[in-house]
Amino acid sequence: MLLEVCVDNIHGARAACRGGAGRIELCSSLSEGGLTPSAGLMQAAAGLPVPCYAMIRPRSGLFDFTEDDALIMLSDIDAVRSAGLAGVVLGAQDAGGALQLDLLTRLTRRAQGLGRTLHRVIDVVPDPLAALDQAIALGFERVLTSGARPEAPDGTDLIAEMIARARGRIRVMPGCGLTPQNVAQVIRATGATEVHASCAEPVPGDPAFSDFDPPGGRMQTSERLVREMIAAFAP
Repeated sequence: MLLEVCVDNIHGARAACRGGAGRIELCSSLSEGGLTPSAGLMQAAAGLPVPCYAMIRPRSGLFDFTEDDALIMLSDIDAVRSAGLAGVVLGAQDAGGALQLDLLTRLTRRAQGLGRTLHRVIDVVPDPLAALDQAIALGFERVLTSGARPEAPDGTDLIAEMIARARGRIRVMPGCGLTPQNVAQVIRATGATEVHASCAEPVPGDPAFSDFDPPGGRMQTSERLVREMIAAFAP
């Protein structure tokens, strides 16, 4: 079993590594679902002892990107390569909500030689199983999914179906809503060999007087929660 932890700053990335994470998903703005990290954060994360995959997502919202967005995403993939990170996390939708195959082909070609994860765009397409087949054809090595439900513990039936359909051609990684209390059950129900979580907790302190912090306060990756997550599924 491998635990991937999503982080949006270098402090969280280091905490995840100390806790035993096997891979980092590097983002900015996890309060927005994760956006592309800065070039400086990519360079800082390149020195970590585990592989880091950078989110390539230039704005919040769903994944119907314009040509201007696409050019930014292509340049950000170049920045990932220049920083020396292990891979990228991608996703795009067409006007009908399905995977945008033309753009994903451009992005995956630009990312040749890097690892590639298809993100939770697969949870908002009309046919996740068809999208899984398309991800395999595009050469993705894994897909992150909550089983087309808001949280993975509620989407285990579809996740298990996706893993069976994949037949080892792509890894299917449950993520969203996983905790030390439920991760073992999700693994048993799906047969997954990788899981994804934030392992975050609120940063102590009072909220700022303005809107500098996201609603509910800022979250930070917890080394303790990473250790507890791994302990929950370790043999």
